[in-house]
Amino acid sequence: MTPHTSGLHHVTAIAGAPQRNIDFYVTGLGLRLVKKTVNFDDPGTYHLYYGDDAGRPGSLLTFFPWTGISSGRPGSGQSTSTAFSVPAGSLGWWAGHFRQLGVESEFVRRSADEERLSLRDPDGLQLDLVASSTVDPRNPWDSASVPAEYAVRGQHSSVLTVADPTGTVEMLTRDLGMHVIEETTDRIRVGAGDGAPGNIVDILADPNGQVGLTAGGSVHHIAFRVPDKTTQEQWRQELVARGYGVTAILDRQYFTSIYFREPGGVLFEIATDTPGFDIDEPLLELGRSLKLPPWLEPSRDQIERAVVPITLPSENNPALVAEK
Repeated sequence: MTPHTSGLHHVTAIAGAPQRNIDFYVTGLGLRLVKKTVNFDDPGTYHLYYGDDAGRPGSLLTFFPWTGISSGRPGSGQSTSTAFSVPAGSLGWWAGHFRQLGVESEFVRRSADEERLSLRDPDGLQLDLVASSTVDPRNPWDSASVPAEYAVRGQHSSVLTVADPTGTVEMLTRDLGMHVIEETTDRIRVGAGDGAPGNIVDILADPNGQVGLTAGGSVHHIAFRVPDKTTQEQWRQELVARGYGVTAILDRQYFTSIYFREPGGVLFEIATDTPGFDIDEPLLELGRSLKLPPWLEPSRDQIERAVVPITLPSENNPALVAEK
């Protein structure tokens, strides 16, 4: 029996200058940097993880930042928009907040149940803040720059743009155990479980659009949740049996992962909920220092010389604030 994903685990995107990325997501979006590590496949660059106070699955947006990288091009075969859940009635505050930061934003109403504030991050990544009639019970990170009453609760949804949605929808429903929530003329919404914020994927059909180019300001992959490695292995075996080209299980230190492309060309990951981000530093100090997996630790000096220096706003770490 095919396992069912419990929702979105994280989205990973590509950025330019890492300091600019940190400043926007910590101070601008009010997320917490929960892990400062490196790209395990390219240790000369960072891998930055943002989320709620503990980096729980479903709250996470991560980045590979390469200074000077060229801009990507949105198009088919990509996740073209990432949405975060915020409380109903908060979008006016967010619009004013971004205005003060010099960030343009636009109100969009897609349905009677959802209002969106659309914007782009400094590298051009498309983001939406979604205020839904569905109450999101997840607790926000208590950021100094964004009051808790307005703060991001976690991921809301991701948009997949594909030339033909048929195979993508079939894959999500048959192979990931999701279900169709709603269909309109230009998009199909599927959900995991109850289809609440954090469990939603929108498939946008664009049969005549150009193929996307993945570079700066674009999503590299989206990841779906699985509880543990045993379930992940079972899922991998089923996907391989169904003809998908799936990687081996890869150790990402804070979870394990498998990767494959869905029929529309978007790169998918299935990631475990465990062990989490507090396995190598205390919860109050998440993101404070550069963390490396055991197999890269012998190269720490070389890696620290290769990555560009960055500073973290003190608001990111309660432990630092307490020391003052």
